[in-house]
Amino acid sequence: MAGIGLSLPTNTLVTPSSVTHTSSSRSSSSSRCNCVKMMTVSVDEKKKTFTLKKSEEAFNAAKGLMPGGVNSPVRAFKSVGGQPIVIDSVKGSRMWDIDGNEYIDYVGSWGPAIIGHADDEVLAALAETMKKGTSFGAPCLLENVLAEMVISAVPSIEMVRFVNSGTEACMGVLRLARAFTGKTKLIKFEGCYHGHADAYLVKAGSGVATLGLPDSPGVPAAATSNTLTAPYNDIAAVEELFKTHKGEIAAVILEPVVGNSGFITPTPEFLNFIRKVTKENDTLLIFDEVMTGFRLAYGGAQEYYGITPDLTTLGKIIGGGLPVGAYGGRREIMEMVAPAGPMYQAGTLSGNPLAMTAGIHTLKRLQEPGSYEYLDKITSQLINGILDAGKKAGHAICGGYISGMFGFFFTDGPVYNFEDAKKSDTAKFAKFYRGMLEEGVYLAPSQFEAGFTGLKHTPEDIQRTIDAAERVFKQL
Repeated sequence: MAGIGLSLPTNTLVTPSSVTHTSSSRSSSSSRCNCVKMMTVSVDEKKKTFTLKKSEEAFNAAKGLMPGGVNSPVRAFKSVGGQPIVIDSVKGSRMWDIDGNEYIDYVGSWGPAIIGHADDEVLAALAETMKKGTSFGAPCLLENVLAEMVISAVPSIEMVRFVNSGTEACMGVLRLARAFTGKTKLIKFEGCYHGHADAYLVKAGSGVATLGLPDSPGVPAAATSNTLTAPYNDIAAVEELFKTHKGEIAAVILEPVVGNSGFITPTPEFLNFIRKVTKENDTLLIFDEVMTGFRLAYGGAQEYYGITPDLTTLGKIIGGGLPVGAYGGRREIMEMVAPAGPMYQAGTLSGNPLAMTAGIHTLKRLQEPGSYEYLDKITSQLINGILDAGKKAGHAICGGYISGMFGFFFTDGPVYNFEDAKKSDTAKFAKFYRGMLEEGVYLAPSQFEAGFTGLKHTPEDIQRTIDAAERVFKQL
């Protein structure tokens, strides 16, 4: 189930074996042998020095301070086992833990770091903005600038409201859909995660899938009584819901490309059908592009697939690594939002100057020619290299990519929905994950999460990752 991409031939990568040194022809056979021995010792020493002792100490202390020792469940490594790593710093495509281990990072703070961690231009812009203050609680010009950039980029957005997280954006957009349509029911898809608001915690993905929780305790039945679910990519199931609840459905919300059950793409006819059936039933179509926005294309999945929803939620990339979210859509719908209209939603830190600054400079970088072509090439090379290595080692594996987003499952596939994804060998994924961690590669610590590449990933990073995967696959 490969995504659409441009393949980059292996021989275009810069690898040690592809570099010719003129002095090598004058070396004696004994010196070459000594060189090999030294390299072997060096590699062995590196493996022996891999330790997570400091991370273990810090995490054990954290467990007495925060539930599970973390502030977001997937970070606890529950589904992959072993010791969670505690991060000290990040830069470009790399991250370092407090034990000094270095990793090539394919999580990217769960998506925002598309131009690389701690980008110098973004940091410099933030430093200048901080001189004026970190939060105003009042309008600032930077909100106008980022709003104009978002509106010009995303086909469905004519007006936008900034908030502080993807969860908050999805909360607001659901209330808005109900206010605009006068209807109450919502269709969401099994395994799609739209934040932790009560109405969405029904057959949710992300951390809920990772921990194997059916739903969350503390969510009253009344909060989810108007939430209808269907398998992703299942047209017949959606048709049946519209027949059964005719005239009652306010909105259909979905991840246009699923990232919270692993990486799952829509079938060619699925998104077109959803757009058609929502129009026929006066139901609003909401694309949750918190992950896919500005990642699959500058205009998000809706630009990539050529399908325009009524409303869109955004996050991650538009804040450049700072807390942010947004929802937007057609002007007539957005004018329902207070103070222009009666649908109330507010936020103390919404539109704060730091998040706006980081978002503006991140989007400016993504506008540079060749950005998405580069993401497509390196991600194609990465996922094809991993899949080839896995199959060559005799493992059942499938996966795909689009632009800077990818994923793979330890199953023969194909994977069209969450039920298919759950057929994966999660125990094998856990072993693979821990092996890759020791090789200096940081992947999402769950079989049910997508991975991300960024503009700072180099061809050398990709080749090192593929080489590491080959070694780990042989050990499984």
